[in-house]
Amino acid sequence: MSSLARIPFSVLDLAPIVQGRDAADAFRNTVAVAQHVERLGYKRFWLAEHHNINGVASSATAVLIGHVAAHTRSLRVGSGGVMLPNHAPLIIAEQFGTLETLYPGRIDLGLGRAPGSDGATQHALRRGPRSGLEFPALVEELRGFLAPSRPGQPVRAIPGEGLDIPIWLLGSSDFSARLAAELGLPFSFAGHFSPEGMAAMRLYRHLFKPSATLSRPYAMIGVPVVAAESDEAARRQATTQQLKFLSLVRGNRLQLQPPVDSMDGLWNEWEREAVNQRLGAAIVGGPETVRRELEALVAETEADEVMIVSDFYDIADRLRSFEIVASLKNGAAA
Repeated sequence: MSSLARIPFSVLDLAPIVQGRDAADAFRNTVAVAQHVERLGYKRFWLAEHHNINGVASSATAVLIGHVAAHTRSLRVGSGGVMLPNHAPLIIAEQFGTLETLYPGRIDLGLGRAPGSDGATQHALRRGPRSGLEFPALVEELRGFLAPSRPGQPVRAIPGEGLDIPIWLLGSSDFSARLAAELGLPFSFAGHFSPEGMAAMRLYRHLFKPSATLSRPYAMIGVPVVAAESDEAARRQATTQQLKFLSLVRGNRLQLQPPVDSMDGLWNEWEREAVNQRLGAAIVGGPETVRRELEALVAETEADEVMIVSDFYDIADRLRSFEIVASLKNGAAA
């Protein structure tokens, strides 16, 4: 039995738009992936808030969460995350209170403090330059709206108040790790684009204070995974995610590109190093390679759960990758 047998697998989705397609197609694929991983036994399916990015359609995150929840039956669906400084906490409490009321016991509220956008978009969102620094106060305000109402409370979240909506703090550095530990909340680390900060997982466990929410720390690690029938096939398919990050490095985010036989000649040395740094935690390979590297990741981080991020041009390849990963829990590739 693989050591992965005890580890829940989950999925982070950005409703990616592939080259030549549109947001409607992305939403259809998102639902197809959610239904597929639900059948495979994945635990949760989160959607990430981003804005003004050509290849990402998950900007109206709460709306898309409701759409996915409506087309699945038991999968936990949530935000990975909502960028809280972009919103009034009351609005988030009402949105997720509505979702929890419609789909009781299935909604997660993951919170981040990054803008999920560029400077011009931050201005369009009416987000100030110090908004991220206000994150702890915003979290506290949001938690207040989701708590049972108090006598004389002047502003209430209806629906929202008194509902048991799990709150997670997300981060790519130690800031949210420290805050999650202080508040006794679960923590999700963004290893899928910030592999150099794995120490945040250890710091969270070291500083954790038990709370009414959690008696012991619970940490999830995000990781890019491209699984295929062989290492060679996976490496080719993984060029789609390399091209994605290359466009990010160049400041020109593109829709997901088809895989290529080789990245040689498509990037210079500096760009290659920058992309490889962003994807330093990526796991790419056939079933045995993926099993070995996932086991090593869990051992290194002591993660309680693994959240998989996957960039594929072809939806069939993406679905197959999730099948392969799921099969590793019982020690045999599908």
